[in-house]
Amino acid sequence: MSMIAAFGLFLAAMLFSVVKGISALPALLFGVVLFWLLGLRRGYTPAQMWDMMRREGAKLIPVLGVFLVIGAITGLWRCSGTITFFIYYGIRIITPKLFVLVAFLLTSLLSYALGTSFGVTGTAGIILIALARSGDVSVPVTAGAILAGAYFGDRCSPASSSAALVAALTGTEQRVNMRNMFKTGWLPMALSVAVYAVLSVRNPIQGVDEALLDTLSASYNISWWTVLPAVLMLILPLFHLSIRATLATGSIAAFLVAVFVQHMGLGETLQATFMGYQPAAEELAKILAGGGVISMVKSSVLVMVTGLYAGLLSGIGALDGVRSWVEKCAERCGLFPAAVVTCVAAGMVLCNQSIVVMMGEPLLRDAYERRGASKEELAVDLENSGIVLAAMIPWNIAGSIPLHMLGADARAIPYMVLLYMIPLCHWLTKRWLLGDKVRGKKEQLSDSTII
Repeated sequence: MSMIAAFGLFLAAMLFSVVKGISALPALLFGVVLFWLLGLRRGYTPAQMWDMMRREGAKLIPVLGVFLVIGAITGLWRCSGTITFFIYYGIRIITPKLFVLVAFLLTSLLSYALGTSFGVTGTAGIILIALARSGDVSVPVTAGAILAGAYFGDRCSPASSSAALVAALTGTEQRVNMRNMFKTGWLPMALSVAVYAVLSVRNPIQGVDEALLDTLSASYNISWWTVLPAVLMLILPLFHLSIRATLATGSIAAFLVAVFVQHMGLGETLQATFMGYQPAAEELAKILAGGGVISMVKSSVLVMVTGLYAGLLSGIGALDGVRSWVEKCAERCGLFPAAVVTCVAAGMVLCNQSIVVMMGEPLLRDAYERRGASKEELAVDLENSGIVLAAMIPWNIAGSIPLHMLGADARAIPYMVLLYMIPLCHWLTKRWLLGDKVRGKKEQLSDSTII
């Protein structure tokens, strides 16, 4: 079997999974088999190839525990009323000419607290898009604002599985990466707020249905205690508490609020922690049901198999030609543009945000090392390219599933302002915002040729 044939069959399998709307896991396992056979043909022994896969997969073992805790949080924050608090008061402060801006800010805050774009889209996003339709607000504009906010936390939240994955792959500390995300994120955030403020004035909402608010207030005790888990998640990293400790504290706080404030039984709360939450009110099931440790099992398996696959590809030399192309791109354009092109190409072909990061890191690693760039710089560039831009590819799972949840289409992409402001601003301000501690001197010279 030739390299071209192996890649062709693998990409066909990935395309089939996207078209059929099924998990990418079978396609990845198929890819492992294909490149295992290719490795045998190239003279590698099974023991050698397993060692290649094991070394790459071992990097990801620590992140699997983080994934499971994140799953627990998504269930607990539903039953504790934490998500309900943000939705309830977020809708309460909506005025006709602030709707789009509030939609963006509310989903941004929720995504930072929860760290899951799908979770935010499937809760607050569904409510906001329903309000937009009933209030005669443009669906593409609203959907774009919702998804931009939903992906805000993917790159900088303590509870983000994407951020944890980038840290594990690059061998960096997630807490340090978060600080760099804020350094490079305030400018695109400010510009996005300005754009959404203008869009809000141009797309006022005609009215807000009070029935949903009445249902929420009747089903939950929406006291200030319910926001405690989110407050802890926001402030604990500022005191240099580790990400794992922050996640654990947020989970414990949500568990206690569910038991003592929402008066759920211990058994019911534990079930929500592991198996997901199911609200008693049927009309709330579509927006608040879900989460739990079980919800992250598929993602954990997918990431682990992707790690094994990436290790095999790298070990048998399947990526050497692509690395050479990345090296030429970095030499001509600079490291960050090379990261953008690599991640966008991977996102268009592999159609999965996690796989983009898993494949982008080994492809870019050598180019960064040759130019004296630190691991922290590689982590920042991956977060500011692959993580956010994957959602702007309509057939990528990161974009297609949230758009489907909202009943929107690709017309929403131009209104995902934050998602293209982040890479644009990072490209223009990277040298100024990050400085020498994160960036390599040789790479500074390389980037200066394009700014």
